[in-house]
Amino acid sequence: MEPNTSNMQQQQPSTCLEITMEVHRVVPPPHKSTIQKLKTRLKETFFPDDPLRQFKGQPTRKKWILAAQYIFPILQWGPNYSLKLFKSDIVSGLTIASLAIPQGISYAKLAGLPPIVGLSCLFLVGLDSSFVPPLVYAVLGSSRDLAVGPVSIASLILGSMLRQEVSPINDPVLFLQLAFTTTFFAGFFQASLGFLRLGFIIDFLSKATLIGFMAGAAIIVSLQQLKSLLGITHFTKQMGLVPVLSSVFHNIKEWSWQTILMGFCFLVFLLMARHVSMRRPKLFWVSAGAPLVSVIISTLLVFAFKAQHHGIGIIGKLQEGLNPPSWNMLQFHGSHLGLSIKTGLVTGIISLTEGIAVGRTFAALKDYKVDGNKEMMAIGLMNMVGSSTSCYVTTGAFSRSAVNHNAGAKTAVSNIVMSITVMVTLLFLMPLFQYTPNVVLGAIIVSAVVGLIDIPAAYQIWKIDKFDFIVTLCAFFGVIFISVQHGLAIAVGISIFKILLQITRPKTVMLGNIPGTDIYRDLHHYKESMKIPGFLILSVEAPINFANSTYLNERMLRWIEEYEAQEDLKKPSSLRFVILEMSAVSAIDTSGIALFNELKRAIEKKGAELVLVNPLGEVMEKLQKSDEAGDFMRPDCLFLTVGEAVTMLSATIKGQSSNHVV
Repeated sequence: MEPNTSNMQQQQPSTCLEITMEVHRVVPPPHKSTIQKLKTRLKETFFPDDPLRQFKGQPTRKKWILAAQYIFPILQWGPNYSLKLFKSDIVSGLTIASLAIPQGISYAKLAGLPPIVGLSCLFLVGLDSSFVPPLVYAVLGSSRDLAVGPVSIASLILGSMLRQEVSPINDPVLFLQLAFTTTFFAGFFQASLGFLRLGFIIDFLSKATLIGFMAGAAIIVSLQQLKSLLGITHFTKQMGLVPVLSSVFHNIKEWSWQTILMGFCFLVFLLMARHVSMRRPKLFWVSAGAPLVSVIISTLLVFAFKAQHHGIGIIGKLQEGLNPPSWNMLQFHGSHLGLSIKTGLVTGIISLTEGIAVGRTFAALKDYKVDGNKEMMAIGLMNMVGSSTSCYVTTGAFSRSAVNHNAGAKTAVSNIVMSITVMVTLLFLMPLFQYTPNVVLGAIIVSAVVGLIDIPAAYQIWKIDKFDFIVTLCAFFGVIFISVQHGLAIAVGISIFKILLQITRPKTVMLGNIPGTDIYRDLHHYKESMKIPGFLILSVEAPINFANSTYLNERMLRWIEEYEAQEDLKKPSSLRFVILEMSAVSAIDTSGIALFNELKRAIEKKGAELVLVNPLGEVMEKLQKSDEAGDFMRPDCLFLTVGEAVTMLSATIKGQSSNHVV
């Protein structure tokens, strides 16, 4: 039967007030073939940004230019690059280099790799003139502010996961091979996500998960630096809170007061510099230059007083020159292949999430957009190429990107300036780092990761959503008590469980009329709203599918029982209509259609009728096609608004009462 196809102008007495109500037509959705529906769904899933819209109506030559600019963002800003922009990029590039050099050495040691590997992730060319991270990102990346290089969290995860099977001390060559192989798989996974436009996968790392994970990882990273800050020789290889603290206090005899004093002084200096820059952003150079100043001063002190002979551990002799290509070190077979793939997957997701989040943060400040899929491909290709040029997992770091932004970076050329500076350091200045004390590198790492502990953000989550706060705590405690990867997995699992709860247990509310209007709202929310005698008006606030249809059936029948109990109705016929408001039901499946049929039969046994209000396109279409649900398409069972339904059905009740009296 066709839905209500006529507009009727009637004046009917409402239960609460006299109103003039125009009953609007409930229009079925326009017909679409299965292919058209599938095309629309795939487009919204994989191409929500509609990248082809810029090509519409353009001549062929213009389309080729736009395509090249889309693939290589450097072609968008490159032709307009000027000397003025270059001056700004030189300043910012030199500034972030002063921060990147000590961080590169520190993060490499955190990952269990030679310090030179950390610096190799920052420069442009190897002995074979291969392009590596900064240049790759400068050509393919869409962010102007992202400063790429190794980061603390990825370094920690890579080192901790590989150490489970291979020791960087006992088997350094194999450990290095696995690090490069892990980097390749991380890059391959990242680039694949971008190429296949599957970036929505990383959305499962919610803000609550990341805040807890980052805070836990920051504490683990800091605890690992106790080896350097206290001068301990024998230190646990495990990453958990309990093993680390146990190792610290079981080796009190190895503590060196000279190391502790130097570490305390430089850590205070670095934290004060960071505090000054946070309070006064114009003094960003204080925090940016503090790590390099610390390295220079501590190195001079060790060299002048021969402190290495008095309990101060030093880096020792470093390799000078550029690292050779490393493609021959990639291992795609053997017993450790699974470890490399697993580590690459975890580090790839974490570094990708951090890089995109940082890029989008600074893009918002400068009012330009960062394309998530382009960033995935740029970061992924950067790591794949980097694995062949003696680099391990790199991404955009918040600390360096913040310095880059505050230093006035205009384009990705600042990354190129930084990499050239690092290359000069590798070629000519590496011997100067021989006497750099390990304790200062540890202090640099601690001062860098302190910013990852975001207590205000955690408090905000606590105020807004207690369940999200539980996710944050699970990520935090999972990381510090179990392991980095297991803590992350637990938090993601709980987040998915939350989504499943929302799907399988959707919210349903009872609606009442706000006096003097035809507006219907939640009775528990709007205290002035009133029930309509003879009507039970329910709103379903989620798609209806096989996962929640049984629950919804039971819940709605319980609503009816509660309604009858509250009204103390002696006759089931006193409840005349159950109205389902369906504005929030965006989708339905065959189980949902079956739910309506079951509800209709159950309600009719109680002497009432089921009425649907404002079913959306997909719901209407499936109701039309259902043989059993055809009754719902009758004009007296289908309405556009609750107000119209109540008005028309109230008139029906009064009409029946009048006929009965006559």
